[in-house]
Amino acid sequence: MPGRKTMRRIRECYRLFYETNLSQQQIAELLKIGRSTVWDYLAKLKDFGLSWNEVKELSDEALEQRLYSRPPSASDRPLPDCANIHLELRRSSMVTLQLLWEEYKKNQPKGYGYSRFCTMYKEWCKPLTVSMRQSHIGGEKLFVDYSGKRPHIRDRVTGVDTPVELFVMAWGASHYLYAEAQESQGLECWTMGHVRAFEYFGCVARLTVPDCLKSAVTKASLYDPDINRTYTDLANHYGFGVTPARPGKPKDKPKVENGVLIIQRWILAALRHRIFYSIDELNIAIRELLEVANNKLMQILKRSRLELFLELDKPNALPLPHERFEYHEWLKLSVNIDYHIEVYHHFYSVPYTYYGKSVSVLLKEKIVEIFYQSRRIAIHERDDRAYQFTTVTEHMPIPHQKHLEWTPQRLIIWGKNTGKNIGILIEKIITTKVHPQQGFRPALGIMRLGKSFGNERLEKTAALALRYNLTRVAQLNEILKKGLDKKPLETQDPGTVLSKENIRGADYFKAPIIQTQIDFPQRSQIL
Repeated sequence: MPGRKTMRRIRECYRLFYETNLSQQQIAELLKIGRSTVWDYLAKLKDFGLSWNEVKELSDEALEQRLYSRPPSASDRPLPDCANIHLELRRSSMVTLQLLWEEYKKNQPKGYGYSRFCTMYKEWCKPLTVSMRQSHIGGEKLFVDYSGKRPHIRDRVTGVDTPVELFVMAWGASHYLYAEAQESQGLECWTMGHVRAFEYFGCVARLTVPDCLKSAVTKASLYDPDINRTYTDLANHYGFGVTPARPGKPKDKPKVENGVLIIQRWILAALRHRIFYSIDELNIAIRELLEVANNKLMQILKRSRLELFLELDKPNALPLPHERFEYHEWLKLSVNIDYHIEVYHHFYSVPYTYYGKSVSVLLKEKIVEIFYQSRRIAIHERDDRAYQFTTVTEHMPIPHQKHLEWTPQRLIIWGKNTGKNIGILIEKIITTKVHPQQGFRPALGIMRLGKSFGNERLEKTAALALRYNLTRVAQLNEILKKGLDKKPLETQDPGTVLSKENIRGADYFKAPIIQTQIDFPQRSQIL
């Protein structure tokens, strides 16, 4: 109960307002009190149905008794339906307590005044959790996070338990929940977890509020966070906005914090004695318990999450698009000197003029697209074979394109069509290399010798080379230049061929030689 000094201030407030017609701001300045305090004094007078003339006739003690006595019992005045008020406030941002009070007074003329109406609603909200007391409009927000406590998958062979992630989503207005186990918090698990959740809900919220994990936010910032590019594509596909929670501010996403707690208590705790050997097996059990949690009546509201979701969130949410989101990811890579980029240990070509440039790579399930400054410069079918090359001929410099026209089989066929021994020699050179492409240059060199000396002489030289195990182009060239092919094969001395200083002999080449596969253009030629 207020003291005598306070009662004198209250009475003076009424006098200044009703007799001198001063504004609330002026009264607050004169009495050295807050403007909200002046508003409370005046509202209290209205709540109890007192006029200024009646106040003048009352003593301070009587006025205090009238203003601060116990509120009339429920039997005297009808109580507002606070649970319904709570739900109505979440139907639309246009619904206010003032509007709901006016509707209440229209139906209940003897009901409470606005100030008492608001106080009773606030008192009713106190037992609710922090997340339930926040105001969220139906269909507006979905909160997303991972549980700190994780379930486990057991290996059937080793018996070792491996922890997996628990992905959780919670709607703002209805607190309707979704949960699933995932292998990791990686980008694909995170992104496709959203897709499966949207399909479970049958709709999409207008905003999602994720935590600042790397799969959602590449660079956390209080004012301008950088959203992961794949996550941005997901948002664009479904039409929602992303508003990340501030780093280290769990109160920005209390719905999902409370949702995680419920999932841990009602699902993980219930599954603690069960053993699962796969994520699919675990998710079947999670889905069964999730249905129970969403259909359970909440203690204060006396409604289930499913009921509130169908009443508040789903009617105001966005519909699902016709097509399901196709997972993809973006990579930032540099073009190597061989005009290829490496994507998960496979190499894809780009036009050779982009050597040294930084490019963006869109990696889809079946397609790899490569962009430079938002312009697509190459597209390939995806190939997951490690350390293999996918090369488009048009991407190569002209000398490399001509080199690529020859294949091992084509070279061997050419050799056999030219001469029996030539074909055998080329096949020997190609098949004895660690990589068949390493035999391309020697084979092409032999072809050039045929153009210079004639195929008939080359055939005899090939026979001599096969007899003495000569496989270097320089050796064959020496035989032709010295005319050794013109002498009978039985009289030939291989020493005359191997005597040249720059020819090391057949024994040297018994060990495999690693040769350069292609001649790369000089940097000046590329730039």
